[in-house]
Amino acid sequence: MFRPIEPDEPRIYLLPNLMTAGNLACGFFAVLTIFKGIFLATTPEGYVFDSARPYYEQAILLIFASCIFDLLDGRLARFGGQESPFGREFDSLADVISFGMAPSILMAKAVLFPLDEDFKHLKLEGVGWGLACIYVLCGAIRLARFNCLAAMPKRANASTDFRGLPIPMAAGFISSLTYLVIYFNDTDRNLGAWKYVLAGAMLGISILMVSSVRYPSFKKVGWRTRGTPLVIVGAVAVLIITVRFHYVMPAVLFSAYLLYGLVVRPFLSPKVQREIEAETIAENADGEDEQGGSTG
Repeated sequence: MFRPIEPDEPRIYLLPNLMTAGNLACGFFAVLTIFKGIFLATTPEGYVFDSARPYYEQAILLIFASCIFDLLDGRLARFGGQESPFGREFDSLADVISFGMAPSILMAKAVLFPLDEDFKHLKLEGVGWGLACIYVLCGAIRLARFNCLAAMPKRANASTDFRGLPIPMAAGFISSLTYLVIYFNDTDRNLGAWKYVLAGAMLGISILMVSSVRYPSFKKVGWRTRGTPLVIVGAVAVLIITVRFHYVMPAVLFSAYLLYGLVVRPFLSPKVQREIEAETIAENADGEDEQGGSTG
């Protein structure tokens, strides 16, 4: 903006990358907030969950904000119609923090902490942190694979489906599930068998990210997407219900996306899939998400 651009300087588009920066900032502050909660909850008497709970909830909201920024950066990049390798790489780096590190630390300490207590007598402390590490590793591999696929030459009529569960959706599922568990449990020591279910869910989500299961990208939902009065009323109703039951609905919505791609979608006809995923819109909306938002 203030000096001549070097010939080999990558193109950096302002608005999409501002959204990516917002994504990264929210993820960074989420990690700091989680560690602050851990510090305040650690006392000479032991781990006091009630002291950390407000900070964990704040961190979850910051992760949700990262999801919104991640959605916006891709939309703005497509709206401008500009390919941005810099934006794609920047987005992936931000996603590792916001959707990899932050949810894994949160899940390990807020939910999986009781597993360490159960396995202490077997000298297997750190099971929760181990599951969190696997999640981060799978998320990073997922992002690297996406970048490699996005950099390949585009084929005619190529599918815009995601290969494997996108990491923003994985983070949203993990965070919303943690949000729900925190709401229904005053302490992280009374989860009972649920802690094993949650540990299995985190491991399953990690595997889904590096799997070949196809998930819809909804990239063709844009300004020219046609709707009906019933769809608009339904969307507003879902928004109102989500605000009213904000502890429950995020888990429901992220679970619906996860199960749609894993269980429901394979049994739907291509025509029904196109109707649900709004594939029948203007031709100029086709193409990959150059910025990389909501993709990794």
